[in-house]
Order: sequence, then structure tokens, then C-alpha cells
Amino acid sequence: MVSEYWQDDYCVQKVVKTPDAGKNSIEALVDGSWQSFPLVDFPPAFWEWNKSGRREYISIIQEMQEHGRGNSRKLQLSGPHNGVVASYGAARSDSGFALNNAIKGMGFLPKAALLPDLIGRLQDSLDAPVMHKLEVLDSMYRDAMDIFEADRMVSLELYAKPGYETQTFINQMLNPISVIVWMDIPTFKVKSIVRLLHPDDPGLSEYEQQVTHYVNLIHSYFHGKFPRDYIASVYYNVEIYNSSPGSTEGRGSRI
Repeated sequence: MVSEYWQDDYCVQKVVKTPDAGKNSIEALVDGSWQSFPLVDFPPAFWEWNKSGRREYISIIQEMQEHGRGNSRKLQLSGPHNGVVASYGAARSDSGFALNNAIKGMGFLPKAALLPDLIGRLQDSLDAPVMHKLEVLDSMYRDAMDIFEADRMVSLELYAKPGYETQTFINQMLNPISVIVWMDIPTFKVKSIVRLLHPDDPGLSEYEQQVTHYVNLIHSYFHGKFPRDYIASVYYNVEIYNSSPGSTEGRGSRI
């Protein structure tokens, strides 16, 4: 079974093709046939909720740095960073179910033209004081709509490796459809096609290499250095819903 997912020490996902620059659709093998899925942009309400939530989180950490850790109870696991990702593919050997849910740290991906400069900016300040790094992150989210791609988000597959596959990894390698929801108000649901990119895959394009490098770098920038680079997961938006309760524009309404 290992050979189905791995070539030597890296994985190669064969059911999705990374879209060319400027293309507004993605090709994926779904339900036994290759299909083209139109991509959709985040609506203004999603941008406002997401970037304001992230900036609020950063301001709390800044306050903690200035006044001590007593304010850490203000930090919440709900909000835009922690997406709940549903996937379906094939049952792992220790389970009878293929259906899976997992909480993933989600982030934005810079526009292709800005990736090299932002990678350089993060690398140059990787060892800077925490308060400076928080200011860098806050500036990125403040100008989120100008900096980041509007039709995709990114995460990392932290645990899958040869000899051990997470259920999310198995599902997305075989069936690239995933659904993301967030525990928050307002809240949204994004149905997506997921592209997995292994940092050691020699077949990655220059853009895919930059994406993988950036996602690992921004993760280390906030959380500290890690022993290796991980598989990058790019979630391309196919359908977006407003799942906020109470509002006539919400309750699972497609945007």
C-alpha cells in the first residue's frame, strides 16, 4: 500500500493538476473521471471576518508580550485560523471508515508575483524579536486583499510520512475533494479541491516549489523552527457558503 502514496521518501498526488497562472479553474480526478472545476473568490464578508479575526489574535499576543501571559485566556481556538476539514477516500487499516474530520491550521497564499519578495521578507526577519514579527504578520493581514490569492487557502500535512499515513492524507491523495468549516460567528463553508505538494518532489514546478517553501516558512515564522519541511496543502475554492446562524443570508446559503 505504501507504494500507492510514496515514491522513495516523497509523495506524488496524481489526482489534481496545479492550475496555470491566471487560470480560473482546476482539473481533478473526481468520481472516476477528470473534470474541470471553476474557481471562486472569497466574498467581501469572508475577507473581513478572516482578516479581522487574525489581527485580533495578533493584538492579543502583542498584549501578552507587553504585559505578561496572564492574558492568554483571551486566546480562543475558534476563529479563522483553525478550519475543520472533512475528507473522504479510503479507510485506513485501523478503521472501518473513510469519512474523516480534522482541525487544520489554515492560512492565505500570496499572489504568485509577490511570493519571492514575501519569502525574502520573512527569511530576513526570521530571527527578529517576536514583536517585530507580529508587526510583519499584522501588516500582511491588514492588506490581505491586495497581497493574497482570492481563490485558495493553504495548510500543512504535518504527520504523514512513509510508513505512516493520516486519514486526511489518504483521503486527499485518492479523492481531492474537501470541505472546510469554522466554529465562529459569522462563519463560512468552503468546498474545495486540494492539491498536495511534497517539498522533496523533484517534479514540482518553480511555482509549486515557492508555494511549498512559503507555507512551511510562514508556519515556522510564527511557531518556531521545525526539524523538516512538510507537505503543503493548497485548498482551491470551488463553492462558498455563508453558514452563519440566524441571518437570512446565512444558514448554509451558497454565495
